[in-house]
Formats: sequence, structure tokens, C-alpha cells
Amino acid sequence: MSLPERWRQWAAQPLWSLGFRPFFLAGAAFACLALLGWGLWLHGALSGLQPVAGMLAWHRHEMLFGFAVAIIAGFLLTAVANWTGRPGLSRTPLLLLWLVWLAGRLAWWLPLPVPLFLGVQLAFIPLLVAVIGRELWCAGKRENYPMVVVLGLLALFQGLTLWGLLEHQDSWQRRGELGALWLVATLMTVIGGRVIGFFIQRGLQLPPAAPASPWPTRVLLVGSLLVALSMALGGGEAPHGWLAPVFAVLAGLHGWRLWRWHQPRLWRVPLLWSLYLAYLWLALATLGMALWHLGWAVPQSLVTHALAVGGLGGLVLGMIARVSLGHSGRPLQVTGAMAGAFALLFLAAVCRVLLVPFSSLGLGGSAVLGALAFALFVGGYARILLSPRL
Repeated sequence: MSLPERWRQWAAQPLWSLGFRPFFLAGAAFACLALLGWGLWLHGALSGLQPVAGMLAWHRHEMLFGFAVAIIAGFLLTAVANWTGRPGLSRTPLLLLWLVWLAGRLAWWLPLPVPLFLGVQLAFIPLLVAVIGRELWCAGKRENYPMVVVLGLLALFQGLTLWGLLEHQDSWQRRGELGALWLVATLMTVIGGRVIGFFIQRGLQLPPAAPASPWPTRVLLVGSLLVALSMALGGGEAPHGWLAPVFAVLAGLHGWRLWRWHQPRLWRVPLLWSLYLAYLWLALATLGMALWHLGWAVPQSLVTHALAVGGLGGLVLGMIARVSLGHSGRPLQVTGAMAGAFALLFLAAVCRVLLVPFSSLGLGGSAVLGALAFALFVGGYARILLSPRL
């Protein structure tokens, strides 16, 4: 069999039929390996590892622009097909896009010239913007253009992060990372606001709720974008009194959403309580930032990891578990092992936020618990993502 024939045969596999399959599977596997490696390195077991610019820079960059961006890509490539009614990216184009993402992960461990390293790192998000922007443009879906804007800003913040890293400007590197993290929080706010209430209503077979006013959602979107931009401009380096009310408003609106969504029966359904608890971490992170900007003794690092581990990690795990089942034609029911994965990730966030101030074991414990959570997803969902839709 010739090489082109082998390529076509490989690209025709179910894994490459829609974006959520390769990016959810690879993103979760990468999170498992990256968190386990990070936890072992923290305790001296992998002290010989030396990626470009060191392990701390690698960890900061890759959990955002490696792991989180892979999941965002899988979600948006799948969602855009639903929004537009057009066939989603698949087969060879999807495989090539995934290889660009993979090259970025490998580049940290290869002796590449700086221009080539930067080119490999910065290629993926603009390609994703081009694919999604083209589909939305062709379908005339202007209401979804903000997604393209958010992805464009994410690419800009990645460039800022890498510039600071290579120029040894820790301040600029941190600005890019915090800006990107809170930009991802903006996506969590938008996507969570669209689907969590709907999932609860459908999962518990409740009558449709009366339409809510659009203004809280608009305020959350504008406020979240303002927060992300302020972080990229230095708003996370020292408390700024004017940002406290912005974060307080966001925390209040997130709390209002949680109150509006709450149903006692959701605690019996892992696919629902996992998303609800993840969104609770987002609300707590915005509240923590409000207190930090008011000058309270709330360590900003703990607030950041409440958002990153509990909010982002929890929402990702809950969403990829549900989306993978729904888009592969499986019943929307998870196994006991997957429910355990949700609980492990929640405990990872608790360790990182509440145990770290009292014991250094909280860092490694959080990393290992998070790695186990994503390992359970990979073990339980690999067959589903590699198999045809039922």
C-alpha cells in the first residue's frame, strides 16, 4: 500500500470524523501526563527534565495553550458545525490541524532555533481562527463572531507570554498568562451560561424556564473581557481599587446564575453536579479577586488556581464527558469511575487552594489527583472516541 493510500485510510478512521474526538482525547491524555510530570518534578523525581525556559514556564504555558486550547478547539469545531448546519472539519484537514497542535507540545523538548520554536507554538490558534471564522462567515452567523474575537485575543496573549519567556521578562510572561486564563474564563462564562441551565432542565426533565433578561449575560461578557484585558495590561501585578467592583459584580452575577440553576435533584446526576461545582469555582475566583483588589489578605495565586483547577479543569472534564456521549450517540449516563473522576478533580482544586497554605504536599497532591481524574476519562472514553457513532 502506498503512502498516500495509507494516509487516506488513516484519515478515514472514526477518530477524524469530527473535531471533538481527537482534541478531547489528546487534550485529556496530555493533561494527565503534564500534571503527573509536574507533580513528580515538584518533589524532585524528575529533576533532570529541562524543556525550553524551564519546567515552571512550560507548566504555565502548556496548561493554557496546550491543554485548554485543545479542548476549546474540539468544542468549537464541533459546535460550529451545529451552529452553521455545515459539515464540520474532518478527515485530512482535521488530522493536519491536530498535528500542528501536537508539534507545539513536542517543540518544548527539541533543540529548535528560536524562530522555528515560535512559529510552531504560534501557528495553531490562528489556523483555528481561520477555520471557525470561515465557517461562520459562509453561514452568516454574525451572532457567533465574538468567539472569533476571543480566539484572536487568545493568540495575542500567547504571543505576549512567549515574548516575555524568551526575553526573560517575567512580568510580561505573567501578564500574557493571566490575560489568557481570564479570557478562557470569559469562554467559560459564555458557554456555561448557554448550556448548564439547559442541561439541568433536560437532565431532570423539568419544564422550560421562563426566558431570563439578556442584560446579566451581556454584563458578564463585557465585564469578563474587561478583566482579561486588564490582566494583560498589568492588573494582576498589584491590587487596583477600581477593579474590585468589576470583580464583585461578576461574582454576584455568577452567584445569581447558580441560584437560578439550582435544583436539589441535580446532586444525584454526576453530569450535572460536576458542571455546577465547576461553575461555583468560577464564582469563587471572581469573589476572591474582588477581595484581593480591596487589599484583603487573599493570596492571588490561590485565587488563580481556584479558577484554573476547579473552574477550568472541572468544566472541561464535565463538558467533554457529556459532549463525547451525546455526539457519539451514547446515553447521557456516566459510569461510577467517571463520577469518581469528577470528585477527584474537585478534591484536586481543594488541595491546591485550601491545603497549599499549610503544606507543600498540597501542590503534588493536587497534580496527582488531577492526573488521575483525566486518566479515568481517557481510560473510559478512548473506545467511544475511537469508534463510529452509534
